[in-house]
Amino acid sequence: MTERIALVAGATGLVGRSLVDILVHESTYDRIKVLVRQIVPDWQSYTQVEQLVTDYDHLEQQADTWQATDVYCCLGTTIKQAGSQERMYQIDVTYPLRLAELARARGAEHFLLISAMGADANSRIFYSRIKGELEQQLSVLGYPSLSIVQPSLLLGERKEFRLGERTAAAISSIVSPVLRGGLSKYKPIQAITVAKAMYKLALKRPKGVNTYPSHQLQQLSSSHQTDS
Repeated sequence: MTERIALVAGATGLVGRSLVDILVHESTYDRIKVLVRQIVPDWQSYTQVEQLVTDYDHLEQQADTWQATDVYCCLGTTIKQAGSQERMYQIDVTYPLRLAELARARGAEHFLLISAMGADANSRIFYSRIKGELEQQLSVLGYPSLSIVQPSLLLGERKEFRLGERTAAAISSIVSPVLRGGLSKYKPIQAITVAKAMYKLALKRPKGVNTYPSHQLQQLSSSHQTDS
């Protein structure tokens, strides 16, 4: 039987951590390769987890260790963290795209990306535009399966404090009950819910390029999928 391997980038972020926690407690993967900037002590006790200390500015140097079946890309930043639009573009577009290219060249079959609600390559909004650009560029890499998830505002406990997100989350908790029907995609979503949905998509492995807005992620996370 062919070994099934997961590769997770952005594993120490809000969704990435939840995703790794899910993967290590499931029997789907023989190995879980996690790209990290420094070793995470919490994951050292899991025999199936291989932590690969990664320099994203020199991805080619380590790419030969990336043989994997499914690639989960949870990379992303904010303009405040990045410090400039140029740096943000590098983290949100250049790194994921290069990761996808290198992994595909080494046999990866399914690329799962966390994008964003409103991603549009023609948007006047910088954040939405670069997310849309990445989606377009990934779609021509020849992956048998490309799953793009577009969550709304992510909820969960981050290591760093983000005032804007805290404020938006507080407001959203008030208005969420009235966000129904076509407005349901604007409801904030828990990071663990996004992680569960991505894992379910990996099990399903839908063919071609597929995009999943936030309200569909809610449905996917609670669905009962069987491994393909």
